[in-house]
Amino acid sequence: MKLGVLGGSGLYDMSGLTNVRRRKVETPFGAPSDEYVCGEIGGAEVVFLPRHARGHVLLPAEINHRANIFGFKLLGVERVVSISAVGSLKRRLRPRDICLPDQYFDRTKQSLAHTFFGQGIVAHVAFGHPTCPHLRKVAASVVRDIARATGNGKRIQDHGTYVNMEGPAFSTRAESLYYRKMGFDVIGMTSLGEAKLCREAEICYQAIAFVTDYDCWHETEEHVTVEAIIGHLKANAELGKEIVRHLAVRLPERRDCPCAEALKVAIVTDPAAMPEATRKRLAPLIGKYVR
Repeated sequence: MKLGVLGGSGLYDMSGLTNVRRRKVETPFGAPSDEYVCGEIGGAEVVFLPRHARGHVLLPAEINHRANIFGFKLLGVERVVSISAVGSLKRRLRPRDICLPDQYFDRTKQSLAHTFFGQGIVAHVAFGHPTCPHLRKVAASVVRDIARATGNGKRIQDHGTYVNMEGPAFSTRAESLYYRKMGFDVIGMTSLGEAKLCREAEICYQAIAFVTDYDCWHETEEHVTVEAIIGHLKANAELGKEIVRHLAVRLPERRDCPCAEALKVAIVTDPAAMPEATRKRLAPLIGKYVR
């Protein structure tokens, strides 16, 4: 079992790995954000990728999610956890608390960038439950255990709806108040595309979202600023690494979830009508279903 880790704002490296090696991966969808850092934690294989690249040089809309997830697939990754920064849309979720979202609301205009399919091959994966319930359950247990052990008083919410906006500007107050009225929990700029592509790649996915601010709806808190976010991110960076270290050794070797067969009944194009170039490009994804 290989665990993939997507590092978000503030998490650009993965300490604690042994037998470390860097892999530059070429994909038919272009270049991933950076080199993949491969290593081991307690005998478990871990593959780390900073989604914004080292030095944080990529805007959220510039991230090549297709290349990032396809690269994980080529490296044999079966589960991906995403460490990300989010704004809170609920009073109970304070800065430095943690949310493990299980639903998404799409505010992007990136539908074609969030699928591997097209150009002659059509597939429609089930996405009613966008994250892996088994992976989320283990991740929630790890996060709670670490929070208890450190006594830092963090609130841990093991569910919630993540609003995915494009940015790079933060929300207007009108938008923020609308999201609150709709009952959403957190807002960010990166997770939805990862979740969709992991489902198509038959990779289990779960975001571990660190709250950095109250977006801009809060009446008494200062509006979100980069300075405030960076401060919270630095405080949470080591915690994020600690969560990954514990999660890697606690996950079961075998998967027992629907994620592993997400494409089984999703491909609708007649194999005889599939363009050879597209079939070849998607072979790592569809090869076990299309001969």
